[in-house]
Amino acid sequence: MSSFRVTLALAAGIVLGASLSLAHGVLAERKVVIPLQAAQQSLPLDELRNFVEILNKVKADYVEPVDDKTLLQNALRGMLSGLDPHSAYLDKDEYKDMSVATTGKFGGLGIEVQMQNGLVKVISPIDDTPAAKAGIKPGDLIVKIDDAPVQGMSINDAVNKMRGEPGTKVKLLVVRENAQQPLTFEIKRDIIKVASVRSRMLEPGYGYIRIAQFQTDTGKSLDEALAKLKKQAGGELKGLVLDLRNNPGGVLNAAVEVSDAFLTKGPIVSIRGRDPDANHEFDATPGDELDGKPLVVMVNGGSASAAEIVAGALQDDHRAVLIGSKTFGKGSVQTVLPLADGGAIKLTTARYYTPSGRSIQAEGITPDVPIQPVKVSKLDGPNLDGFIKEADLKNRLDNPDAKNGADSSAAKDQADIAKDDQHLELSDYELYEALNLLKGLSIASAH
Repeated sequence: MSSFRVTLALAAGIVLGASLSLAHGVLAERKVVIPLQAAQQSLPLDELRNFVEILNKVKADYVEPVDDKTLLQNALRGMLSGLDPHSAYLDKDEYKDMSVATTGKFGGLGIEVQMQNGLVKVISPIDDTPAAKAGIKPGDLIVKIDDAPVQGMSINDAVNKMRGEPGTKVKLLVVRENAQQPLTFEIKRDIIKVASVRSRMLEPGYGYIRIAQFQTDTGKSLDEALAKLKKQAGGELKGLVLDLRNNPGGVLNAAVEVSDAFLTKGPIVSIRGRDPDANHEFDATPGDELDGKPLVVMVNGGSASAAEIVAGALQDDHRAVLIGSKTFGKGSVQTVLPLADGGAIKLTTARYYTPSGRSIQAEGITPDVPIQPVKVSKLDGPNLDGFIKEADLKNRLDNPDAKNGADSSAAKDQADIAKDDQHLELSDYELYEALNLLKGLSIASAH
């Protein structure tokens, strides 16, 4: 008996949401036998007659011949997509793509999308992918794909049109908030290899971990990254910045494992749906890999689904301070039900709730320290704050205790803080503020 797959993905898109089979009967497949007479009584016969009538009229009068399989598949897609933005019908190829996505290696542009008002909305570009490098941003609305209007396409049609052989190009026409006119992007398709976890030291004792997407091995990768940072810090960290910005979600168990790494007891997340057998609560196990040291979590409007589970659990438990802007607000759970023909349906079956019992569906999580993204440019000259210092005055006295080469001032150090030779830019003001907050919490906890 095949098990259901549970996914917290946003929608069928360029990056199809990662899925996970939950063991131990958390969401077990159930076979229900309904007597034939009861089934006939429950069928909406008038509506079914209307459906058959429309089917026959389309076959007879449509301008071009169309086969039954195409019509019925389109009807299935419409039935599922009409429920909510995250339910969908998946044919064999689409179901296969969803399974491949859990490995973190797949073809495409590297963006998470969903349909909104007939257009394709970008939820988040994934780090170091063609879409991210081209400048695609969360909230962008794709209105044309290779000069073909998106209006009228299904999400699957749009996704298939953006897919293609690695090395080939696709042209996207994008409408962006506050942009005076639509933007055109020509992006080269590639094999997407998502590195789920990245880490580095921001300053001695202060670590940084970036989770780009929740995959099946994210929990293990987090443990390895923490061990590496602790070794670099001489055995113990003073604090950690956990970056969940533009993380579109992914595997449920991975979100639970990441949360559990910093929590010692109590609930992490609960799932509640119409079926009581599907209700489940995930609890933390003893042990905090930071040993209670300060934790700052970065979020924004591209932080969704599984990323919101982690943020909500750590915020409700007062284990971390959240900094950034309000998250996306996806608080629903999708179950993938395999079909006999090799396809599947992705159906919204439950909502999830944070430890305090709140649903973030369509609301999002408000950070403890709100901060809006800004663009910071490095100033010319040694004094980055614009003030004249004693050291700038002509004929000023030298400090007899100063070391040779001590020109590199604190201001320069601060400007270089946010520079990451892998994927972060010098102008990452939000990270700079997160580090300042972390250092403040570390100093306060030491007293």
